[in-house]
Amino acid sequence: MEEKLKQTESNCIKVVLFGPESTGKTTLARQLARYYNSVWVPEYAREYLQKKWNNKRRTCEQSDLLPIAIGQMELENRSAKKTNSVLVCDTDLLETKVYSEAYYAGNCHPLLDKYAIENTYQLYLLTYIDTPWEADDLRDKPKERLEMFLAFEKVLKENNRPYILLKGNKKERLEEAVKHIDQLLKK
Repeated sequence: MEEKLKQTESNCIKVVLFGPESTGKTTLARQLARYYNSVWVPEYAREYLQKKWNNKRRTCEQSDLLPIAIGQMELENRSAKKTNSVLVCDTDLLETKVYSEAYYAGNCHPLLDKYAIENTYQLYLLTYIDTPWEADDLRDKPKERLEMFLAFEKVLKENNRPYILLKGNKKERLEEAVKHIDQLLKK
């Protein structure tokens, strides 16, 4: 099982969209993949949990988090083989860890915790909560966006992850992200 949570070697720059729900991560991931003529890794949890929702098993349980993490890494590792420039990840295991701890009284499966810390990325794009809330079947914390944002920022700082904060409208966020990714590509 541990092998399924590890990143595979790749020659691309890996960038993660990171932050609370409904802060424009998926929109920006698509924009960046289009801009760099590359690929993006969707959030596996949305597909997994939407299937549960559609089958009337509505809630995410702690036991769902390891299968979600495995599915996310399978998508990421497969996608990393399709590019040698920029891989845009709509999430990562560190984000899953934050949600696990927020929803389950500080608890996180030891394997999820281990690989959330061990897997690495060149840049995190932390999305701020200045975007309008958009409800859907899976989003459930509209009033706790600031609390969740602070939890995301805290874990980045605690783990010395390279990140930039993105605020503003879609165009401003894209421009700021591109500026920082371009700097990575020059190295």
